[in-house]
Amino acid sequence: MDELLQPVSTLDEPVKETIMRDVRAVGAKLRAVLIPLDRSVSSAQLSIDIQSPFGYVGVLQEENVETNDEQRNVLNQLRDWDLWGPLFICLSLAIILSLRAPAKQTSHVFTTVFVVMWMGSLVVTINAQLLGANMSIFQSLCVLGYCVFPLTVAALLIALLRVTWFGKLWLDLIWLALGFVWATRVSSIFVGQFVKKERRLLALYPVFFFYLILGWLILLF
Repeated sequence: MDELLQPVSTLDEPVKETIMRDVRAVGAKLRAVLIPLDRSVSSAQLSIDIQSPFGYVGVLQEENVETNDEQRNVLNQLRDWDLWGPLFICLSLAIILSLRAPAKQTSHVFTTVFVVMWMGSLVVTINAQLLGANMSIFQSLCVLGYCVFPLTVAALLIALLRVTWFGKLWLDLIWLALGFVWATRVSSIFVGQFVKKERRLLALYPVFFFYLILGWLILLF
């Protein structure tokens, strides 16, 4: 019984197993972000969602943000923070936009994406903490970073389809809108868990603005 209560040590495990465990953890969080939070809802919850587009109104109006089993599973995975996934997503987005930028602007675009993502996440986190959110800086950076993944997928689609007939501005806007809604949906529910109702709008506004800037950079380059 005492052996079961002892902490598990990973110092003696092979390096390959350690790397694969981290890769699986990153993959689980990416799946958590990509899975729609309201995939299975009751008829009562469905009637609320119809009155609250994408669930944002509910997040702002409810005294305590209620989550179903699917949402709790997603949020629990995102609470177990790491920065490897956000770093990979940030580098991927920066590389995609750098390859699409003019040759003389490649380094500037890469740096801009990197600075905007990390500094923007930090500003959103500090703002939420000043409003009374009980969450760590690294936890918030992790969630905001993983939630950029839908926008990264949108940027990749736009880059791949630009050389085809589907490379139209109105289609680019559709991909970006989908990525923006998907990213802000997960992050707004997460932030709403930690901020009181009367301060929730002040906490969520920078979140929307942060993803809007990233979307504008994707559309610009």
